[in-house]
Amino acid sequence: MKILLLSDTHGHLDDRILHYAESADEVWHAGDFGSVEIIEKLEAKAPVRGVYGNIDGAEVRTRVPESLCFAVEGLRVAMCHIGGYPKRYTPLGKTLIEQYQPGLFISGHSHILKVMPDEQYGLLHMNPGAAGKSGWHKVRTMLIFDVAARNIANLQVIELGKR
Repeated sequence: MKILLLSDTHGHLDDRILHYAESADEVWHAGDFGSVEIIEKLEAKAPVRGVYGNIDGAEVRTRVPESLCFAVEGLRVAMCHIGGYPKRYTPLGKTLIEQYQPGLFISGHSHILKVMPDEQYGLLHMNPGAAGKSGWHKVRTMLIFDVAARNIANLQVIELGKR
C-alpha cells in the first residue's frame, strides 16, 4: 500500500501535492489542514485518514478526530497533531503509544521533518514537516512510502520547494 503522509498544509494545496495524492492508495494528514476544502480535494484523489490540528476550526474538527489509531497491512499506526518525538512525547502522544503500542507513531505541528526510531517503545516516529506555506519552515516537505506485511519500505522525502 502506497502512503502519502503530509501535515501542516494550513489551507494550501498545490498541484504537486495533488499529483502525489493521485498515485497514493491512501493519504494520511497529521493535522492543521486549514480548511475542509483541503480534506475534500485530497479525498477526490485518494482515501484520507487524518487528525485535526491546533489551527483547525470546528468544521474540520467535525470531519476528523484529535487522534487516530488504526492498522494497515498489519502495521499498527497512531497519529495525533501535537505528539512530540522520542524521549519528548506530549502527554497525548505518550498515552497513544502506551495504550495502542503502534509500530508507527505520526505527529505534525513542529514543521520539522523527522523520521527516527524509538528504541524505548520499539516503533518508528515520523513527522512529515510542513507541506503548506504558513509557518517558519524554509522548505515544504512530505513523505511517501509503502506499507506491506507490517513493514515500511521505499521511504522518500518529497521537497515541494521554498515556502
